[in-house]
Parts: sequence; C-alpha cells; structure tokens
Amino acid sequence: MSQELDSPEPAWRPITKIQRRVIGVLVEKAKTTPDAYPMSLNGLTTGCNQKSNRDPQMNLESWEVEEALEQLRTMNAVAEVHGDGRVVKFRHYMKDWLGCDGNELAIMAELLLRGPQTVGELRGRAARMGKIPDMTSLQPLLDELQRKKLVIPLTPKGRGQMVTHGLYSEKELAEQRQQHGDGRPAAAETSPPGPSETAANTPSASPPAASPAPAASQPVAASAGSNDSEAISELRAEIAALKAELERVKKDVEDLWSSVT
Repeated sequence: MSQELDSPEPAWRPITKIQRRVIGVLVEKAKTTPDAYPMSLNGLTTGCNQKSNRDPQMNLESWEVEEALEQLRTMNAVAEVHGDGRVVKFRHYMKDWLGCDGNELAIMAELLLRGPQTVGELRGRAARMGKIPDMTSLQPLLDELQRKKLVIPLTPKGRGQMVTHGLYSEKELAEQRQQHGDGRPAAAETSPPGPSETAANTPSASPPAASPAPAASQPVAASAGSNDSEAISELRAEIAALKAELERVKKDVEDLWSSVT
C-alpha cells in the first residue's frame, strides 16, 4: 500500500496533434524496431510522415518536429540522449508520463497514431506492438485505460464500439464525439412507452394510430446493416494487421538468411 501512495501521479495532459504524433512514433518504434531507438530528428520526422499506420497523413518539416520535441521535453515526456555519435537522439518517458506500460502503452500508441477506431480495429492494429491475441484480452486493458481517463469511449459497448485517446483538448474531443459518436436513438428504444404510445395501443385507439409501426422496424434494419459493416471493417483490420506481421517475419527471416550466407 505504501508503495502505491509513494508512486508519482502521471503527468499527462492534453497535447497538440503534432506532439501526439511524435509520442506515438517514439513508442511505436521502441516496440517494433528497437535497434533504431532512440531516434534521431530525421528518423522521427520520417516516422511522423509515414504513409502506413497513420491517420491523418502529415507532411511535417523537421523544425516542426523539433519544436514539438522541445515542448514535450519541458513536460518531461521525452528526453535527449547523447551517445557515442554526434547525432542527438530522443526517447520517450511514457511509462511515467502516462502511467502505463506494456500492452496498455501499445494501445495508447495506436490511438495516438490513428485516432478514433473500433475496438476490433484497435486490437488488430495494436497487436503488432503488444500481446493482445483476442478481444477477451483487450477489454480489461481498455477498462483500465478508461479508468485512468486515457481512453474515451465514443459509442456504447458492443460490437463496433468506437474509442479514442484522452489527450485531446476539450474542443477537439467535442468534435470527435460529434463526428464519431453514436447517432442511434438508443435511449428511445429502451425507454418505457409514453402516454401517447400507451393510448395508441389501447383497444379504443383509432386504427390510424398503428401506422407508425412499420417505421419502427427501419432503425432495427439499419442498425443490423451497420453492425454487419462494422464487423466486416474489424475483420479487414485484423487481416491487414496479420499480413503486416507476416511481412515483418518474412523480412526478418530474409535478413537472417543473408547474414549467414
């Protein structure tokens, strides 16, 4: 108990989109290409502008990345590393700054690199940086990150649930909720019938009162179609992640083979 009380509180706060991209790249490269980490300014700029595993696409100049690094350094989120060479390199301190590590940090990196996504897409993509074999192993991680306010649910739990990270400004988060939030009238579907609905279902009600019934089935059909689309998107994301992992393994084997021949 005393160790928990003595542990420092996480220092994270809302940060800019460039700062989020820089942190995401540092965490990603530390996990996927540790031989190239810590990272130089040029390598980090290239990683920020990478075409794959990034949303939105960026075309940052090195001075913009350097400025973000300096700002993050003053927050104790990153640090310069001076090795044997002349090139200054950078590392992250996300374990302390965010208060998470391991698979939780893999999830945060993916959200910082891509923004809002379904939990199925998130699992498939984050699996390249951590051991998250299935949705059963993902959910406790999401619950813990949500408790820490690092993950924000944009739609209710269930298939196709959308989540994002909590490092947005209040204005940005409001925009994300508006863009990705659940627009279905869930409350209306689960709430008890009102007085007018009760009267419409009584024997004394006139026949035309039953006419809205066919319309009520339309949201159900639309919801089913939406769920199917979300399920397909999740499967495609998982397939893409598996293909990327296979390509990485093939490259590692080729590199190993070339080194011994």
